[in-house]
This record gives sequence, structure tokens and C-alpha cells, in this order.
Amino acid sequence: MAEIRPADIAAPAANYAHAVLTAGASHWLHTSGVVPVSADGSTPADLAEQAALVWSNIGAMLRDAEMTTDDIVSVTTYVVVGEDLAPVMGARDAALGGHRAASTLVTVPALARPEWRMEIAVIAAAR
Repeated sequence: MAEIRPADIAAPAANYAHAVLTAGASHWLHTSGVVPVSADGSTPADLAEQAALVWSNIGAMLRDAEMTTDDIVSVTTYVVVGEDLAPVMGARDAALGGHRAASTLVTVPALARPEWRMEIAVIAAAR
């Protein structure tokens, strides 16, 4: 996996890659929108806690697929309009460490359940 950094376009606005090239990946993981629901079915009210829980859930999926966050190629984050984006972006940066995946953040009027303030879908690739 390699980050694509064209010299003739502006640098990314935050800690993400404009594009990621994968070659020879033998298995892929595509998640659905991962929502802030714990194993016991509860959802924290706090947005930062929701973001941390979503990344924890993503980590569990990656682990079961024998992958790590370093295998993430693309992240698509959905956040309800009007929410503070800082805790969501901070949780992403903490989860990914220095790994720079392609990343898109979309604000939406609502998600499937009113208590969900954000959700994330990822694509990961590994050999």
C-alpha cells in the first residue's frame, strides 16, 4: 500500500491521504457503517465516546479478519450536521496513529437512529 502525493495539487487538509494505491492484496475487508453500539447494545451520549467506540468496533472487525489499522485503505465518516468534528477527527487520528488512509468526512442531517451522532465505514486490504 502506498500513499499517492501528487506534487501539483494542494496537500491534504488534515491527517489523511488524497489517494492510496494497493497492489497484490489478496484479501479485502469492507465494513458496513460501523455505529456506536457496544456489545451490550448501549450507545454513549458523548460524541467523543461514540467515536472511540466506533473505532474499537472497527478494531475488533480488523482483528477477526487478521488485519490491523495499518491495512485500512479508505475511511468514510458520517457525522450529524452541527456536531463538533474535533472529537471525531481526534479519534480517527488516535486509532490510525501515523497511518494515512484516504479519508472522506460527510455531514448528514441524521443517521438511522437518533442517538447515533456518527458512524464510519472502512475498506482494508492485506496480503
